[in-house]
Amino acid sequence: MSAIGSMPNGSAVRSQFVAGLDDRSRDWELVLRESHHRMKNTLTLLGASVRRDFTRAGTRDVSLAVDRFERRIVAFGRLYQLLSDNDDPSAVSVAPFFENLCGALSEAVLEPAGIRCEAAVEGGVLPASQCHRLALMLTELVTNAAKHAFPNKNGALIRIDVARRDGAWVCTVADNGIGATAPLQGTGSRILEGLARSIHARLHGEAGQGGTRVTIVTPAA
Repeated sequence: MSAIGSMPNGSAVRSQFVAGLDDRSRDWELVLRESHHRMKNTLTLLGASVRRDFTRAGTRDVSLAVDRFERRIVAFGRLYQLLSDNDDPSAVSVAPFFENLCGALSEAVLEPAGIRCEAAVEGGVLPASQCHRLALMLTELVTNAAKHAFPNKNGALIRIDVARRDGAWVCTVADNGIGATAPLQGTGSRILEGLARSIHARLHGEAGQGGTRVTIVTPAA
């Protein structure tokens, strides 16, 4: 029998260590799955926009189409840099981070598809890992809306809101498209739910004639 206050035995320490490794492994696998899913979706959007530009372009307009394509590649690079997983425990300033994210999403994904983007971001700080997970989730939601919400692009709008409310960060992606029949289903949604669990966030989706809205609520640091 071990004495009261004694150190835990070796097997207990090993069990805790293995459990921690398992949690980190599952967390890393989740991020990798999201990264692969994101790459597939963004390449699909990029390919579609390139085909559209070069199909429309005459000989005189090819150089302009190439310039637009180059700007999109640069914007995609900026987007992926922002989405890179960061284990740095230091705090990230919310407003500049998400404003840069929204700018990159607009230039790389939305503008080529004829979709307008509006963003409202409040100031504050978040741990880097939490901030990057939220960025992955917002990017998934915006990209999904760009792919599916607008069969007719006239007046297409996606709005991103990031605000602090009652001790939590509330992040919303809303579109004025056709309204998803199931806003939180499919492969992307399973990844979203996994990312939400990793930062103790809640997801809520609603859709109707006015479009689709998905809200993420995560505890403030």
